[in-house]
Amino acid sequence: MGVRVTYLVTGLFVAGCLATLIGCAGGGTFNMGQRAAWRGEAEQACLASGAVRASTYVQPMGEIDGPGVCGLERPLRVSGLLGGAVGIAPSATIGCPLTAGLDRWVKAAVQPAAYRYFGRPVVELEQIASYGCRGRNGNSFGEISEHAFGNALDIAGFRLAGGQEITVYRGWWHGTEREQAFLAAVFAGACAEFYTVLGPGSDRYHYNHIHVDLLVSNAKNGRHFCQPSLGRGLPMAEAAGAPKSTASIKPLSFVGPGAD
Repeated sequence: MGVRVTYLVTGLFVAGCLATLIGCAGGGTFNMGQRAAWRGEAEQACLASGAVRASTYVQPMGEIDGPGVCGLERPLRVSGLLGGAVGIAPSATIGCPLTAGLDRWVKAAVQPAAYRYFGRPVVELEQIASYGCRGRNGNSFGEISEHAFGNALDIAGFRLAGGQEITVYRGWWHGTEREQAFLAAVFAGACAEFYTVLGPGSDRYHYNHIHVDLLVSNAKNGRHFCQPSLGRGLPMAEAAGAPKSTASIKPLSFVGPGAD
């Protein structure tokens, strides 16, 4: 079975255990407890598949072990996707499963939208948060964030060939029709690829970026957690042809190298 299936099946089994670990973590400081074994297994399976390979743009790092449940067994410093064709600035510390998902998303959704609305490709993603041992929304208490496992990325903008920049903060509500349509398309594509996607209009914490992660408990019964819903708080200008709903999108099996 593929890595995404491993995340889905095994992760749901231990979701309750993770909540217990959080409760033991010093009131949400995550300094106690132990990371669920399935996370490391998913990293290993992804790397063994060959879908993500070490390169100038994907550099293996030493294990990040703690504090507490935080960390990754095989973290990667990722400065580029699709063989370096699309940069990530600054470089992101994330795991193999998320790196593979970002590659698929850029290929399947981001670049087609860029060519459709601007006639040229995206050459760089601007990210503002990758690995970090913390709770959700930057809170030191409460539920732990997928950022604490290198399993999430916050994307604030896209730079096109030629230098044009499209930021989520400006473009989502006040961009041109093409910018809004582009952001709607990449958001819809993210909802198809990742288990959690949050953007402006979802809550007060995501006003300036698109958050993506692979939290397995948000992939239930073929559904992903995607907010705001398309058509509600999401700009749809000139977005004909984009998916109208992501409510019933089924998580894909892991796609290895050379496969579409």
